[in-house]
Amino acid sequence: MTAFLAASAVTVGLVMSGCKKESASQPSSGSQSEGKTASSSSGKVTLTVWESLNGPDEFIKQAGQAYTKTHPNVSINFVNVELGDASGQIALDGPANVGPDLFAAPHDKLGELVMGGHVLPTVDPSGVSKEVLGACSKALTYNDTMYGYPVSAETYALFYNKKLIPESEVPTTWDGLYDWVSKFNSANPGKQGFVMDVGNGYYTIIFTTEKNNRLFGTSGTDTSQSYLNTPAAIDGMTFFQKLRKVVDVPASDLATANADAAFQSGNAAMHITGLWNINPFEDAGLDFGVAPLPSLPGETTPAASFSGTRAMFVSAYTDHPAEAADFARFLLTPEMQQLRFNLTGAMPSINTQVSSKYMTGFLKQLDYAFPMPSIPEMGAFWETMGSTSTNIWNGANVKAELDACNAAIVQKK
Repeated sequence: MTAFLAASAVTVGLVMSGCKKESASQPSSGSQSEGKTASSSSGKVTLTVWESLNGPDEFIKQAGQAYTKTHPNVSINFVNVELGDASGQIALDGPANVGPDLFAAPHDKLGELVMGGHVLPTVDPSGVSKEVLGACSKALTYNDTMYGYPVSAETYALFYNKKLIPESEVPTTWDGLYDWVSKFNSANPGKQGFVMDVGNGYYTIIFTTEKNNRLFGTSGTDTSQSYLNTPAAIDGMTFFQKLRKVVDVPASDLATANADAAFQSGNAAMHITGLWNINPFEDAGLDFGVAPLPSLPGETTPAASFSGTRAMFVSAYTDHPAEAADFARFLLTPEMQQLRFNLTGAMPSINTQVSSKYMTGFLKQLDYAFPMPSIPEMGAFWETMGSTSTNIWNGANVKAELDACNAAIVQKK
């Protein structure tokens, strides 16, 4: 990934190649680099696509209309199944032959989907892997086989309200953030210097990453332990608990929706969130910026965050695998990725250019992000780490909580 300044905006180029298709009678819509065409059955084909609301839905609808213009025998039927629900629902609806042809899911569900036999491998994985972001390719590879088609890459970073904190004062260390928030909250009753979802392992994982400590080890596949109760993780989560002294709000009041609302309303100076909130915060009229995460105590680089790949998976139960794969590839064309960025704010995954003054912060943070593991044990991670983080934030013994967290996750192999 590279970034350069253009007209005071950051232009991001992310490269992804086309995908080789099977030979066919229908013309390609530019969704492959070698000009091959997608196979099609005789007659009309309707592809059912599961996606989320609030942007991704409109993207699928508009992309479907564009695809049908050049593939008149194929129509796209959008059905709302939220990203977090798709992997569970496909296990029920797929075998019953009432599921989708394609569905969106985060890459950390990959192991669960593959083990359940719910998804088909990527067409031309070598071609895709040569061009996609390394993190995306790795994220969608399970047991040396690639599944799905990456439609976006993401991580989160530190948002700051310029009316409440000058850019020159944005902390680069968590110790500095602690001190700044303590002073700000004392001087500004009714406002918060910092908010985040403290009961969500997606965000709290950052406090376990000291000294290159990583969930399920550096490869993300070591299931002998979770690495959530190592000395480094205990140290980091001890500091996390210390933050409660200055962010004097219980975990139940710092859920994602509440933290988002506090920042969007102008009542919080800093917040950890992702690109998906750019449009809502802009629509609220906020003057804000995005910076890398502060460094953990004793370290000098931004704390490591999860990176995620949102993928479109072809269902193993589809009657139209070639058409489904071709539409998935169409979603990765420059025109469609630009459309997706415009509608959702999601980071493109291909060789296209988008202008955003906020992208520099995310690009810097991506240098220190690591893909969420995609092994089946991740299914146990979310609820367990969420409860553990909540308990620690609310004052429970850090080591005891992390030991119990590790035991619960490892037991659920």
